[in-house]
Amino acid sequence: MKYEACIGLETHVMQKTQTKMFCSCKHEYGAAPNTNVCPVCLGYPGAMPVMNEHAIELICKAGLMIGCEINPHSKWDRKNYFYPDMSKNYQITQADQPLCLGGEITTEVNGETKTFTIERIHQEENAAKNTHVSGASLIDYNRAGTALMEIVSNPCMHSADDALAYMTALRQIMVYGGISDCELEKGHMRSDVNVSVRPVGSEVLGSKVEIKNMNSFSFIAEAINYEIDRQIDVLENGGTVVQETRGYDSDRGETFTQRTKEDAHDYRYFPEPDLMPVEISAEQLEQWKSELPELPAQRRERYISEFGLPEYDAGVLTAEMAVSDFFDAACRNTKQYKLVSNYMMGKVASLVTETETRVTDSKLTVEALAQVAELAGGGTISSNAANELIDILFKEGGDPKAIVDEKGMAQVSDDSQLEQWADEAIAGNDKAVSDYKAGNAASINALMGYVMKQSKGKANPPAVIAMLKQKLDS
Repeated sequence: MKYEACIGLETHVMQKTQTKMFCSCKHEYGAAPNTNVCPVCLGYPGAMPVMNEHAIELICKAGLMIGCEINPHSKWDRKNYFYPDMSKNYQITQADQPLCLGGEITTEVNGETKTFTIERIHQEENAAKNTHVSGASLIDYNRAGTALMEIVSNPCMHSADDALAYMTALRQIMVYGGISDCELEKGHMRSDVNVSVRPVGSEVLGSKVEIKNMNSFSFIAEAINYEIDRQIDVLENGGTVVQETRGYDSDRGETFTQRTKEDAHDYRYFPEPDLMPVEISAEQLEQWKSELPELPAQRRERYISEFGLPEYDAGVLTAEMAVSDFFDAACRNTKQYKLVSNYMMGKVASLVTETETRVTDSKLTVEALAQVAELAGGGTISSNAANELIDILFKEGGDPKAIVDEKGMAQVSDDSQLEQWADEAIAGNDKAVSDYKAGNAASINALMGYVMKQSKGKANPPAVIAMLKQKLDS
């Protein structure tokens, strides 16, 4: 029997707010442990929460960007559980009336366009950070109460590749929209992965296993692949897949049982009595719609239509917002769009990897990159010289034209000098000349090589070829 996997993701995205969700404590990464805390986020009796309006704006804009219906009336609920990461023993969340319903994300998966549907997005507060050291657990409540939204997909993915493509597209949208920085190493984006398998052709979902708290795309893929194989093996050997929560051991490359899966009633949800419902007016919604930024898919389309870039270039350049913004800014200073694209994907990307420095943190400016494209596009410097120039600008900065003059990087395009080199090449390469005149057009490359050697690589290649052809064809 053949089986197919059904995968859904519950993705927690930490919103880019200045303060926490229900109090005025700073939302600040890297602060000394337990310094950004107050009676509200520590759960002191009598401390009253106050809703962060900016967080509501961010979740609604996130919903609008992925096509959700924004609920004009939503409410808060208490999710009750006992664990040290939530000192008041309940989490403020949204159970049955979330802010955002529906929506979808369309992206490419191995060259195929796929659409993944969203069930809901709801607002909640984050838990504290637990660190387990030498048999003890250290708790940092700085993270407790920070604004967190949960994006719940339908179980519409069928492979690890689907899940990674979905996560990548979702991350891009959140970053471009200013919702979150989505820095995985800082815990800005974490996913619970729900995996089940069923016979191919069946419409009934199998027993679901939830793999908790994954913050690495590569580990998500590994865990999904392992869990699919494990569940199929259980079924093929006559067993039953148990609905449970599992963790992922990245060292061993396998999932492991953590606890039997809880149901909703285990959390004893009930309406939050200390907070008013959230009301979103039609006027407010229209204002937020008007403020939505250009998203990755829209930028890709613009790069193709306005700049004439291939789809591949547009996809690479929009993968990271900082890179895309840098490219956009450079293109405002030149019309050599394809050259700028080539440099961003080629030499600049290589230098970023080599130096472990983001392009925005390097000495290279958008104006300087545009000038390099102008110099190369106008024939002043060769492609090799352009790459050498970018290397200098990335590491040291400076004025491109001044560097070209100082280092003698300009190509020679003077007709009299080129004619002299062409005459020398023809006079000293009888075989190449006779081969060319006999119909072997490729033999002109030997003459070209001779000229480039004589000029120490400074001769303008197109001008040299034109000069050689003019003399050989006359």
